[in-house]
Amino acid sequence: MPDWSGKGKEQAVQRMFTAIARWYDLNNSLLSFGLHHRWKRLAVKYLFEPSAGACGFRSGEVSAEPRYALDIGAGTGDLALLIQPRMGEAGRVAAVDLNQAMLQEGLRKIAGRGLHGRITCLRANAEQLGFRDNSFDAVTTGFCIRNVSDLLGACMEICRVLKPGGRFVCLEFSRPAHAWLLRLYDWYSFSLLPKIGTLVAHDRTGVYRYLPASIRAFPDQEGLKALLLKAGFRHVDYYNVSGGIVAIHVATK
Repeated sequence: MPDWSGKGKEQAVQRMFTAIARWYDLNNSLLSFGLHHRWKRLAVKYLFEPSAGACGFRSGEVSAEPRYALDIGAGTGDLALLIQPRMGEAGRVAAVDLNQAMLQEGLRKIAGRGLHGRITCLRANAEQLGFRDNSFDAVTTGFCIRNVSDLLGACMEICRVLKPGGRFVCLEFSRPAHAWLLRLYDWYSFSLLPKIGTLVAHDRTGVYRYLPASIRAFPDQEGLKALLLKAGFRHVDYYNVSGGIVAIHVATK
């Protein structure tokens, strides 16, 4: 049984994602019935469009200064690839992930679109990003933050590297808003998902048993909002998607 505390969790999670990197995109599409593409597009929409807490910056907006976005836990690069076309000519995206195998998959997709110069892939830990304070205009993370060992520490680190007035968009599994949907989701997550995921990815590490357990242990919508405010963000909104199966938190520094 893996050690799910501290460094033990980090090492176990990395072993699991290394094992499934090759099949990660296929399994995402199968297990979400293709919905993960819509969820990611919505997250990027909230990154650029005005909200109650911040004005945001418009898609493709011309700016005298280069704009920089950071995607944490970038995995195979889906969010980075959606963000880059909306950053403007001088905009750049840093796609970071702790897992080298996942980054390699992302690098292949980025290279295939000729975007090496606009999206840079780097290996980094969400809890110790290694960038200077106030470096990025925007930060995103998709289905990553629940895997960190120190959630509050990671959120504080994200706040640190974000420029004042900048926006952090967190796309993550959350708590369904209706009791019937929660029951159905729990049955699917703990009964069906592990079987499909393991079959497709030929996985023996237990990652598709870990994933639903990690979702259940993660703070719900209000819990994550409170944690982001504690981490130093001045305003946080969230938006339920697919009945609250997924939530998009928009936090402003």
